[in-house]
Amino acid sequence: MESTGFWIIVGSQGNFERTRELGFTVQGLKSRHRKKAALMRPGDKIAYYVTGRKVFAATANVTSTYLEDHERIWKSGDPKKADGNYPFRVQIEPDVVVPDGDAVDAEPIARQMTYVARYPAANWTLAFQGNVHAIGERDFTLIRNALTARALTEAAVG
Repeated sequence: MESTGFWIIVGSQGNFERTRELGFTVQGLKSRHRKKAALMRPGDKIAYYVTGRKVFAATANVTSTYLEDHERIWKSGDPKKADGNYPFRVQIEPDVVVPDGDAVDAEPIARQMTYVARYPAANWTLAFQGNVHAIGERDFTLIRNALTARALTEAAVG
């Protein structure tokens, strides 16, 4: 059996909201990330990092191998770019999703992540440039645990 892959999807608030509106059923990757999409398998785990806000907002489970579809769902940050339709897609299901205002500040988590350690501490956000990154299980668990704690806290308060 193949080992589980762990991924971070980096995107704008708008693109994250679009994925949320779709019920966390599909995730697209930009055209230049076909090889990474091809590596994704059912059982892989995704964590969502929202740019601008510098937060982790959800985790999801991959439920399919990748497929190609050019229906425009997400928007490129640059309208001049042709890869704005995120054509390489996997089916997903939600795992831990917190309400929009409850996303978790990424910096304290990022500073504990092995994946981020290769970047200068002052420039930790460089680790979150680009659309998709493979990370280790430990790093994914740090993110998921923080989101789960936030969800449980909000459930107890709400």
